[in-house]
Amino acid sequence: YFEDEERWREAGEKGMAAPIVATLPQGYRTPLGKWFNDGRELSGGQWQKIALSRAFMRSQADILVLDEPTAAMDAAAEATVYEHFRALTKGRIAILISHRFSTVRMADQIVVLQNGRIVEHGSHDQLMRLGGHYAHLFSLQAAGYR
Repeated sequence: YFEDEERWREAGEKGMAAPIVATLPQGYRTPLGKWFNDGRELSGGQWQKIALSRAFMRSQADILVLDEPTAAMDAAAEATVYEHFRALTKGRIAILISHRFSTVRMADQIVVLQNGRIVEHGSHDQLMRLGGHYAHLFSLQAAGYR
């Protein structure tokens, strides 16, 4: 399952890590991280793409959990990643943790936490109509783009 190099390549493309891997001396077999002898260190955005590609290797997982998976990516890269993410998670449970409202808008259900407690939940449209904490934070973030 994890020795299938074709799956590595496919996951690398979906997670946008393929161009990074192409520059590594041993390709997909290059040790990553300074804790390995001859391990290659990556930037924050590169690590995120590697992590996403690893998540795409788990296409049969019952539940997929991603925590701020695109925080270090630009808007174009983020859009591409989420296009692949939607395809991967169709009909599955995916938990996506994010502070970016552009990211959470696509979720079927959004859970808003405050001080470790659920204060609101629903779709983006439902939460906006509610006019509560989510709507307030969304408006604050959207104002930064105006």
